[in-house]
Amino acid sequence: MARIAVIGAGTGAMAAAARLAVAGHRVTVYERTETYGGAVRRHERDGFSFDTGPGLLPLPAVYRDLFVKTGKEPLEACVELTQVDPSARHVFADGTRLSVPNASRAGVVGALDEALGSGAGQRWGDFLVRAREAWDRTRRPLLEEPLWPNWSVLADREPYPAVPHKRLLRTRRATTLAEIGTWELRDPRLAALLESHALAYGLDPRTLPASAAVLPYLEHAFGTWYVRGGMRELARAVYERCVARKVEFVFGAEVTGIREKDGRAAGVELAGGEVAEAEFVVAGVAPEVLSRVVRGTEARGAEEVPPQRGLPSRMTVLLALRGGRPEGAAHRTVVHTDDRESELDHLFGTAPETPWRPTVTVLRPDDPGLVPDTQHEAVTLTSVVPAGRPEPEVVARYTEAMTRAAEHAVPELRERLLWQEVRTPADIADATGAEGGAVPAPALAAGDGRLLHPSNSTAIPGLFTVGGWSHPGGGLPHAGMSGALVAGLIVEGPEFRGSQ
Repeated sequence: MARIAVIGAGTGAMAAAARLAVAGHRVTVYERTETYGGAVRRHERDGFSFDTGPGLLPLPAVYRDLFVKTGKEPLEACVELTQVDPSARHVFADGTRLSVPNASRAGVVGALDEALGSGAGQRWGDFLVRAREAWDRTRRPLLEEPLWPNWSVLADREPYPAVPHKRLLRTRRATTLAEIGTWELRDPRLAALLESHALAYGLDPRTLPASAAVLPYLEHAFGTWYVRGGMRELARAVYERCVARKVEFVFGAEVTGIREKDGRAAGVELAGGEVAEAEFVVAGVAPEVLSRVVRGTEARGAEEVPPQRGLPSRMTVLLALRGGRPEGAAHRTVVHTDDRESELDHLFGTAPETPWRPTVTVLRPDDPGLVPDTQHEAVTLTSVVPAGRPEPEVVARYTEAMTRAAEHAVPELRERLLWQEVRTPADIADATGAEGGAVPAPALAAGDGRLLHPSNSTAIPGLFTVGGWSHPGGGLPHAGMSGALVAGLIVEGPEFRGSQ
């Protein structure tokens, strides 16, 4: 039985802690803030409750596996999971509206043909077949196994089987997600549907490798799920599973250093001067935080993959509305910008102005537990924004732009508004420690490896990294997978090759 110190109480870190405790280790989690969950937070006011982090859960099997492996009670005994149907409603720039059925290929094909015209469904369906091939080629090395020592194979090999495209006597194949939209889908609305899956993770479809086709495929194949009471309930359930497995949590405990002895990690140093000795240290923190606590030593992944940099953040507007949620309202509506190029330039280039109508995701959960009574509704707006600490006037411009876009999904929004609160990148930075509130993206193949994340093992023996900033990357499912990988590497050693 080893003593294990875990830095941070994010979802991935807690997933690792629970698995390690079940394996017989003594695990203590040191969390800088006063609560668990990392970015998975909740805001409550006047009987309203809002998620301020992720609002939906793809691939719930990751957490089902966690609960099966760490106790007798399955996930569904600890939280109530419901499938969201339609998976999303899309409002395109030309006013076209599309409702995408959840996890139904035939349903999606029919809905696309009806909304966008005959042939649109077939083109999207054929794309999903190719996306599945990319998923099958990359699923294990990117999600279920520790990062390969020869990770450059993943960086150089494009797994998406692009369709040959003839252009000016030349035959080309799509190498980016945007080219898939232009050459294979051949409809600006289908392209916007495709690219919205990348933008939701703060990724630029113009430079994103075609392998990102797995993002819409993952949602299509495994569905979109909601946790009754909000996603914070999932974090609560994971925390309580840790406590049940005798994991100790120390809140308000900032780790300021990692102690080394004989060339390996040997514990952590806290801001108050205390030292907690440990045989292993698991760091579930952003790269800049890890760099500060590993003083004078390079803590990059053992396989030399640099962390993702320059990622944007999120702006969230919480709306308390008078009047109940209308029957037939979609849980999630994506309101697309009418100038995608300007929006992408603003997020990933040099355009300084706030887009007058950014792409906005509107969440309207059918959940009585989020409102004081049936005569009120809790609505959350989310948009990708540049990382940093925006000035108040910039926040005000974004809030107005997001509200204007949301009116396409929530009629009479302003007339119904009781109050609103805004969460900016600065709030994310305060909660997670990530510079500028940047949000990590999932790992993807190809693209010269710039979409990979550092391995969970590091150049310092005994020190491991977990969570969205390490393999296999950001997002709730990926964080849970990283917890499984770290637990396997500690329990079974370097020969661990992932779940079978």
